[in-house]
Amino acid sequence: MFPDFRLGAVLATSFTATLTERRGDSVERIPTPERLVDWLAISGLSVASCTDAELDRARGLREAIHAAATAAARQDPLPPPAVRVINDCSTNGGAAAVLTPEGARRWQLSDSSSVADALSVIAADAVAVIAGERPGRLALCASPTCQAAFFDTSQSRTRRWCDMNTCGNRAKKARFNAARS
Repeated sequence: MFPDFRLGAVLATSFTATLTERRGDSVERIPTPERLVDWLAISGLSVASCTDAELDRARGLREAIHAAATAAARQDPLPPPAVRVINDCSTNGGAAAVLTPEGARRWQLSDSSSVADALSVIAADAVAVIAGERPGRLALCASPTCQAAFFDTSQSRTRRWCDMNTCGNRAKKARFNAARS
C-alpha cells in the first residue's frame, strides 16, 4: 500500500510534498508512473498514462520547485539550475486557464494531454508562488526531519508546520512527553 498524499491548497507546494521527511527517513509518495497519474488526477490534472522517463522529469521538477521555494523562504538567491527546470517545464506544455462558475481560475487539460502538459501547470503555479504573486508567504516546516516548503496563508503568516496533522502533531506529542518526564 502506498502512503497517502498530502494535499494542500497550493498545487506547487503540494507537489513537493510527494517526497516527505526529506531530512529523516524520506517517504516517496510517487514511486511509480501510475502513482504520479493518481496524484495528477486528484489534483485536477488527469492524464491517461505516464512513462518512467516522465516520472523522472516530474521528480526533477519537484526537486527544482523545492530548491527554489526553500531559497525563497530563506530569502536566498534562487538556484539557477532550479529556475531553468521550472521555466523549461512551464513553457513546454499545453493547458488552458478557465474560469469556474464560482469565479476561480482552474487549469484545464484536453483529453489527449500528456504529463508534460500537467507539469507545465505545476511549474506555472510554482512561478506564481515563488514570484510572490499571491497573498501569503513561503515558509519551511519547523520539523527537523521534514523541512518541507509550504505556502502560509494564515492571517498572521506565522504557521510553523507543513501539516498540523503530521509534523505539528509529532511536535506537540514530543513536548507533551518531555513535560511528563
